[in-house]
Amino acid sequence: MVCHSRKGKALTTVHAKGKTLAVIPKGAERGADAAARALEAVLVSLEDSKAEDIVTINIAGKSALGDYMVVVSGRSNRHVMAIADHLLTDLKDEGFGTARVEGQEGGDWILIDTGDIIVHVFRPEIREFYNIEKMWAAPDMDEETLH
Repeated sequence: MVCHSRKGKALTTVHAKGKTLAVIPKGAERGADAAARALEAVLVSLEDSKAEDIVTINIAGKSALGDYMVVVSGRSNRHVMAIADHLLTDLKDEGFGTARVEGQEGGDWILIDTGDIIVHVFRPEIREFYNIEKMWAAPDMDEETLH
């Protein structure tokens, strides 16, 4: 898999190089427990940073992206960047490693992917425009409704 950065330089993912270390939990509860612990660390950090309108969406079973999506707002570009910086530091300090980050340059929308949890930090206007929590929080449809 090859991705391209904004500057046109090709980036190769770790998966393409074959250096991925897989940690497979011995039971389903173990993975769920790890995700729940990570979610708690994320929420504490966001509260400490005075993030606003915190919404947590359980996406386990709905997406392979992770177990939870957290959507929050910051009051300004500077606040959005501060929330993200604080969260990244807290996650590392709590032993969750280094998360992948997108959008840190602008401060309008920063995405932080811990593996189990995806955190979107928005300025209020940008969050309202994309309204991603509405898309992900849509009720599950019965299979009969789809036929």
